[in-house]
Amino acid sequence: MIEQALAAGEIVLIENLEESVDPVLGPLLGRETIKKGRYIKIGDKECEYNPSFRLILHTKLANPHYQPEMQAQCTLINFTVTRDGLEDQLLAAVVSMERPDLEELKSDLTKQQNGFKITLKTLEDNLLSRLSSASGNFLGDTALVENLEVTKQTAAEIEEKVQESKVTETKINEAREHYRPAAARASLLYFIMNDLNTIHPMYQFSLKAFSVVFQKAVERASPDENLKERVANLIDSITYSVFQYTTRGLFECDKLTYTAQVTFQILLMNKEINTTELDFLLRYPAQPGVSSPVDFLSSQSWGGIKALSSMEQFRNLDRDIEGSAKRWKKFVESECPEKEKFPQEWKNKSALQQLCMMRAIRPDRMTYAVRDFVEEKLGSKYVVGRSLDFATSFEESGPATPMFFILSPGVDPLKDVEKHGKKLGYTFNNRNFHNVSLGQGQEIVAEEALDQAAAEGYWVILQNIHLVAKWLSSLEKKLEEHSEGSHPEFRVFISAEPAASPEGHIIPQGILENSIKITNEPPTGMHANLHKALDNFNQDTLEMCTRESEFKSILFSLCYFHAVVAERRKFGPQGWNRSYPFNVGDLTISVNVLYNYLESSSKVPYDDLRYLFGEIMYGGHITDDWDRRLCKTYLEEFIKPEMLEGEFLLAPGFPLPGNMDYNGYHQYIDDALPAESPYLYGLHPNAEIGFLTQTSEKLFRTVLELQPRDTSLGEGAGATREEKVKVLLDDILEKLTDEFNIIELIAKVEERTPYIVVAFQECERMNLLTSEIRRSLRELDLGLKGELTMTSDMEILQNAIFLDTVPESWTRKAYPSMAGLGGWFADLLNRIKELETWTGDFMLPSVVWLAGFFNPQSFLTAIMQSMARKNEWPLDKMTLQCDVTKRNREEFTNPPREGAYVHGLFMEGARWDIQTGLLADARLKDLTPSMPIIFIKAIPVDKQDTRNVYPCPVYKTRQRGPTYVWTFNLKTKEKSSKWVLAGVALLLQI
Repeated sequence: MIEQALAAGEIVLIENLEESVDPVLGPLLGRETIKKGRYIKIGDKECEYNPSFRLILHTKLANPHYQPEMQAQCTLINFTVTRDGLEDQLLAAVVSMERPDLEELKSDLTKQQNGFKITLKTLEDNLLSRLSSASGNFLGDTALVENLEVTKQTAAEIEEKVQESKVTETKINEAREHYRPAAARASLLYFIMNDLNTIHPMYQFSLKAFSVVFQKAVERASPDENLKERVANLIDSITYSVFQYTTRGLFECDKLTYTAQVTFQILLMNKEINTTELDFLLRYPAQPGVSSPVDFLSSQSWGGIKALSSMEQFRNLDRDIEGSAKRWKKFVESECPEKEKFPQEWKNKSALQQLCMMRAIRPDRMTYAVRDFVEEKLGSKYVVGRSLDFATSFEESGPATPMFFILSPGVDPLKDVEKHGKKLGYTFNNRNFHNVSLGQGQEIVAEEALDQAAAEGYWVILQNIHLVAKWLSSLEKKLEEHSEGSHPEFRVFISAEPAASPEGHIIPQGILENSIKITNEPPTGMHANLHKALDNFNQDTLEMCTRESEFKSILFSLCYFHAVVAERRKFGPQGWNRSYPFNVGDLTISVNVLYNYLESSSKVPYDDLRYLFGEIMYGGHITDDWDRRLCKTYLEEFIKPEMLEGEFLLAPGFPLPGNMDYNGYHQYIDDALPAESPYLYGLHPNAEIGFLTQTSEKLFRTVLELQPRDTSLGEGAGATREEKVKVLLDDILEKLTDEFNIIELIAKVEERTPYIVVAFQECERMNLLTSEIRRSLRELDLGLKGELTMTSDMEILQNAIFLDTVPESWTRKAYPSMAGLGGWFADLLNRIKELETWTGDFMLPSVVWLAGFFNPQSFLTAIMQSMARKNEWPLDKMTLQCDVTKRNREEFTNPPREGAYVHGLFMEGARWDIQTGLLADARLKDLTPSMPIIFIKAIPVDKQDTRNVYPCPVYKTRQRGPTYVWTFNLKTKEKSSKWVLAGVALLLQI
């Protein structure tokens, strides 16, 4: 096709460029073409060429990536809708629905004005034609003069009508402008909704679907004679309809993020909030290196208070807290401070200003505080967690609008489809209801079912489409094909699991955009999970075993165990190092195994049962050794002979029930189970505070990343995004020290001891990191000055600096860290300083900062190597002994003769009692107390004392899992299992 067009000099439009198969197109766009007169050589082929030839390409892809050669040869035009453009489109739509007379008048006026222009142009052309053809004295040409008079008169009449129409147009536009706030709100909501795919790739929405929601919202809005009230009703209806449409397809953890973003953006558009205050709330630029003068606030909190106090609206906040410490302590330590009034005149501050203060003093309560803020600004209907009824969502579906269920473990949303189908007469028995579970070879079955259903008006369920990645593009085309001309009763219901990471996402954008997305998540909390676990059985199950008492007791314990391991994941890494897909299948199979073993054994085989449950049924999912230890410990606590010998506690205040019937057990859960708390899982209450704090941090980080690029948020004093980045970039380059001169350092050393080898390795790694920081920042600096073309890598770096996150190119060469860029860079400078001190004379520091190493394992191994060489012991027969001292860092002036003193460790889940020298329960709200100096030395394995110790894992960060370093044996009087269930660990960074 293109070959013929080249020769004829035609214009060629190619739609869906990504699907084009023309043999000439690839070489034409991808390689250099050689023109020879009337011929053009494309690759190896010579074609006739007409210079009038033009090629227009169109792609559906949201972010198409073209070869550099193609970009060089093409003019790329982006037809993506803009916020202002969409606002004008929606204004026309709302006015045509509300005031069709106005819109019709405007349309007629536009046609009339176009008619005037055409008439004038025709008259002018006619006149010019006569003038050019006139010869001699044209004043004697009567027809020409008369024509000139007519043209003049017509032009005057048109000018008069144009002036009249301009007045009319002004009146029409004034009337239309009354509806602009509704169109502006709708446009804002569309762009917020459209940005959600940055949170999760499943969140895809089309403008076409949004337009339908918008139209229905306008129709649903409450009528009112007063125009101002009617517009307010339109805004309310549009906002809530879009909110419902969007949130039913979001995971529970993202709903508050979306609602908060909607609230902040509406308030910003209405100029009701200060951008500097919102910037503080989202970024939380706490002042580093300050210590709190009051016992009820941490140093991190006080850093936030000091940063706030530097702003005009919060002047003297720090002084007031110190001066009225008693009142502030009562407020800070209250159970729900977001419901209380702030002390002194601070209670009169705006809702956003109070959020800023709350972020500093009680970060763990911020999700509740943000929910209250949304309720105050938008209304209570935006925070109630009631999901939409399936029948309501179904009404919006159609042949061109499938329903897409985003699956969660342990939930079967398709039961709703079957139930609703039964009501409407769609069942398997009626042969008008097809259910296809996708897998190998089922694609043909699914296509046949779709074709038949589209023709006959049947329903089709396509389950687990994520299992047939290669077929998904065919499914997208098939759905598009049946979206028009199908039977009006034809419906498609699709289900798929979300990918574990954005890279693994495979569901086509077209399917997601055109579907009504619905999420169904399992209930949360111990109460709901324990009922749900017991729901898998019935009275017949309880009566099937001859050893009824033992069977019922162990079955109930198993249900409690299942609820605990499933729900414990909400506590993040302190709950489980990694997330595991425990499911009801693990529980039901375990109960079957229990039945078989009890029927065939004279005694209850506790060890065998625990092994089967902990290592095979549930343990089969577990990949981390510490998680395996946790699972095994739970089973040792819940399933043991004592459970049949009197009162046996599954959790504090929750004894194992006696012999009951099925309904009795459900009633027992309702009556006896204590209120939801970390104690039910064996954890300390601090675990919930930590979990809530992390949730809040994630909420604000995500909302910050969702801010529009063109917003002035956080750019106070007129600074642009680029200027802000430039200031930070210059600051980092100025403070970054020179690289270590490895050759000079080697020359200073006489003997390369294990410690010195570690020092060299650390210097080499630090050089790699600092050189990458310097290179990338200098490159970005040139890009910001316009001396280099901005590349995608430079844009990613710029965005990371603006959002206070560590750029990916740096983290690849760095150590694990969960800090923001500011804290991370301050920590990096401390690490460099520590290395400079050590390499000054290569004497081991009196107290070593263990967290300051890229590879702390190498230093701990060096302790063993030094001892092994000194005593000629075999390295594989040695271990480390950890003794926690009672002294602080300043009391040590020299390193020990053997081993090393280390500092910089923190404990999570418990604390170290210096007086007793033992592990103790954590103090409330002290999440990660620092450890005293630890003396580490190497000893032979056979001399290790393993009595009354807790093998405590050491991790680099709170992420735990892959950041594991070592195991330190810490002394305890309590059973080791208590600390295992509490998730006690040592951390090098917090």
